[in-house]
Amino acid sequence: MYNENRCHTGKINNSCGTRGARFGRHHHAHEMFRNGTRRVPANIEETDDKFTIYVFAPALEKEYLKVLTKNDVLTISYAPNEGPAESEKNFSRREFSNGAFERAFALNGKALVDQITAKYADGILTIILPKNPETNVPAKDIAVN
Repeated sequence: MYNENRCHTGKINNSCGTRGARFGRHHHAHEMFRNGTRRVPANIEETDDKFTIYVFAPALEKEYLKVLTKNDVLTISYAPNEGPAESEKNFSRREFSNGAFERAFALNGKALVDQITAKYADGILTIILPKNPETNVPAKDIAVN
């Protein structure tokens, strides 16, 4: 159900082709390090009554995590308050960072935004999005004659 939008405009609802209005369309190009932020992987699980987003982001401080919805887009971001102690360290090799990130997913009316919940534990941010029963119609088998 997750489709990345590979357009380079960075705009929501751009004209690069939408391939249908699905939940989970991602709105950012240049995924690994965009504007000084890092890419964090996300899995989206779908059940009959909800979508669950799992964001793998270990070693974060919960108070700097932000999850919000606006204009039918779910945005997950992290902006740590890195003091001078972190920037003054002289690493000979640095393979991981506790740096900022942002991910955005179009909801396309598929989730009940007033019932979304989020928790962060064991390095995984889990966001539960109850399905909107009006826009999540189950598949229907059609007989072929």
